[in-house]
Amino acid sequence: MSDRTQFDITVIGSGPAGYIAAIKSAHLGFKTALIEKSANLGGTCLNVGCIPSKALLHSSEIYHTLNHNASQHGIETSNLNVDIPTMMQKKDKTVQQLRSGIEHLMKKNKIKVFQGTAAFKSTTELSIHNDSSKKDAEIISSKKIIIATGSKPKEIPSLPIDGENIVTSDHAIAFNEIPKNLAVVGAGAIGLELGSVWSRLGAQVDVIEFLPQILAGYDKDIADQSQKIFKKQGLNFHLNTKVTECKKDAKQVTLTLESGGKTSTLEADKVLVAIGRVPNTDNLNLEAIGLKPDSHGRIMVNQKYQTEIDSIYAIGDVIDGPMLAHKAQEEAVACIELIANQAGHVNYEVVPNVVYTEPEIASVGLTEAKAKEQNLAIKIGKFNLSANGRAIASDATDGSVKIISDAKSDRLLGIQLIAKGGSEMISACIAHMEYGGSSEDIARTIHAHPTLSESIKEAAMNVYDRAIHS
Repeated sequence: MSDRTQFDITVIGSGPAGYIAAIKSAHLGFKTALIEKSANLGGTCLNVGCIPSKALLHSSEIYHTLNHNASQHGIETSNLNVDIPTMMQKKDKTVQQLRSGIEHLMKKNKIKVFQGTAAFKSTTELSIHNDSSKKDAEIISSKKIIIATGSKPKEIPSLPIDGENIVTSDHAIAFNEIPKNLAVVGAGAIGLELGSVWSRLGAQVDVIEFLPQILAGYDKDIADQSQKIFKKQGLNFHLNTKVTECKKDAKQVTLTLESGGKTSTLEADKVLVAIGRVPNTDNLNLEAIGLKPDSHGRIMVNQKYQTEIDSIYAIGDVIDGPMLAHKAQEEAVACIELIANQAGHVNYEVVPNVVYTEPEIASVGLTEAKAKEQNLAIKIGKFNLSANGRAIASDATDGSVKIISDAKSDRLLGIQLIAKGGSEMISACIAHMEYGGSSEDIARTIHAHPTLSESIKEAAMNVYDRAIHS
């Protein structure tokens, strides 16, 4: 085997976990390889997930604002039209720009990129097969191998994906026209975000959720408030409901729904299945090295992200924890640092979660429900954006901030908020929690006026009934 095919660290997968791990590895002086089965670097997040969905959310929000809110600002609009092909081109241009950025970083850091499907031959050897090439699989060796192959949409037998009428998020970011009726199965982040996109553009959207509330993982009061906002925007909700059957013809899908022992039907042009994601470890030939995923398909690792095989590591969506790009990125850096005998660390207590609807819904730390499950004595402070000056001036009064703190120490345990720009606002809360801050720390921190973030300060003051504007 030539020196060209021998590496210190090889990363499988070029998503947020993979490409970050490869760059960090190169930074620390390791001879590094990156293997990606797709012709495009960036993984699900960049190519069919986080980035394209946010581009469409932005485009559709511009249209919705002009169509529904412009006149009250003295801005006259008429004959507004949506050009879906142009909107998709804008999305694709955004994705391509970021792909090019990652490609540049690979070259800049002298990372060898292999395109093809990786499979284990041994605990230190990988075969790389490229379907577009007629050449035999290339074999490389590596002292350390990191599995960062991400996740894929979860499917259910009652809704077989065909990519046309019954689709996943991969397809729902690339419709060539606005569906008249869109059924979204699953009321989590993906379903609500893409449901919002197509609702703003003119689709009638029905969201079907098996659980009694949307946004599992958020407190019920936050979920209920969010649902009211979405209903006002035109989304319909079917909670405590499951899909038991679907029938397709050339033009539409008819879903049979069951709720409370009663059945009903719902017709839609498109059905988006957004019930979560599962680890993507297919075709890795893990059985050849005796590595077996758990019952959920996850690869088990220790605190150093090391599997039971010393030379093999795993990070991101293929291991336990929330399937979030920023969590994967932090694990990537920590994993490489630990391989280099440095002090890599991820604080899993402060991993934020964001739903990028309008308004955005964001959280970090414990919910009220989780704190009570742990028998923690807590205090809660809330503040509604309807009393915030910047929110009133910006048509952004839908939302609120909720802070949970320890009743004895006042240490921040968790924050949930609904606000325009909530994904940016939550970062300040994370910073306070990272150093073990209290609600009083936030309350005594000067916030610029007028800003939406003042609502965080008010909620913190309200932990002790001292809010000024409520």
